[in-house]
Amino acid sequence: MNSGRLVFSQLMDFLPKYEYDKCVQRYHGNHRVRSFSCYDQFLSMAFAQLTYRSSLRDIVTCLEVLKPKLFHVGIRGNVTRSTLADANENRDWRIYADFAQVLIAQARKLYANEDFGVELDNTVYALDASTVDLCLSLFPWAKFRKAKGAIKLHTLLNLRGNIPEFIHISDGKVHDVNVLDIMMAEAGSIYVMDRGYVDFKRLYTMHQGLAFFITRAKKNFQWKRRYSHPVDRKSGMLCDQTIVLTGVHSNKDYPDTMRRIVYRDPDTGKRLVFITNNFLLSALTIAQLYKARWQVELFFKWIKQHLRIKAFYGTSENAVKTQIWIAVCIYVLVAIVKKRLGLEQSLYTILQILSVSLFEKTPILQAFSREEYNTDCEEDPNQLNLFDLLTGH
Repeated sequence: MNSGRLVFSQLMDFLPKYEYDKCVQRYHGNHRVRSFSCYDQFLSMAFAQLTYRSSLRDIVTCLEVLKPKLFHVGIRGNVTRSTLADANENRDWRIYADFAQVLIAQARKLYANEDFGVELDNTVYALDASTVDLCLSLFPWAKFRKAKGAIKLHTLLNLRGNIPEFIHISDGKVHDVNVLDIMMAEAGSIYVMDRGYVDFKRLYTMHQGLAFFITRAKKNFQWKRRYSHPVDRKSGMLCDQTIVLTGVHSNKDYPDTMRRIVYRDPDTGKRLVFITNNFLLSALTIAQLYKARWQVELFFKWIKQHLRIKAFYGTSENAVKTQIWIAVCIYVLVAIVKKRLGLEQSLYTILQILSVSLFEKTPILQAFSREEYNTDCEEDPNQLNLFDLLTGH
């Protein structure tokens, strides 16, 4: 790449601009807009995410200092606090939600053969939700409790590359299991969930769609054994059974057979009971897949620490959703860049390098090839490093 171009500009080259323009046109994002386009808004918010800006005033102040360089990164309009606030307030958040799906589709292809610790041909997803607390007086639309506001991020994480392929943003009162009603399950894929998603009617719908689920049984789980299968107790397996549900309602909601696996974790000594509709995989593989579900927990912790989704730049529902979806776009964009450039650094390190080099004139690959960036002591050991944690480095 041209060494005379800014790193920020080179990074944005990885965006499919044509697809972005289609998303803008779909929701008339630039209708009656004269000076500050949707792309100006996206680049300004991307700058805020990549450089860890804490407020609108912070964003505008920094961009004002860099004003002579803004034209070269694609920001044509004049960035002011009121202009950016109005854009976040009024321009449809679905522009950025749809664009995130475009980037996710690209990332999925790039990470299709990524190893996540279990050798399987199936696509494996981890489903979970995380609550982001909000001040009810500032965010009255985000109702949660009597004196507390919150939103929930319902996320379906593809374990190959840790790409969030489905995200639904709801208010804090929505129960986790309700997301199964709007999520389309893929036939042949495996969905790993905690026991908050145990609703036998919904699980049976997933079963009829030829998708597999793995979850933990609740304590009041009523069942009857049909068959017992041999297990290797040295591996921690206690039993592997084919069962039917015997509860008054659960038997009607899920009339087919199910598999019950009991496993004792050798590290913690904890006894875990799994239920699944997959009779093909070994019992130990089922346990390993559930353990891999913790990757979605790490994703939530990582994105809350390293992207701006806890300090919001606006208080309306549209502004909050716009900021979250642009944060997701940046997360997936950096994951795409990591794969396409063949970078060895963790996602954490890549973001740290970008935060201080966005407006340097250097080839982007060279920015990541400096020897000091490849040391083992490149970050605080107490900081979460998602990609390193997940790959065991």
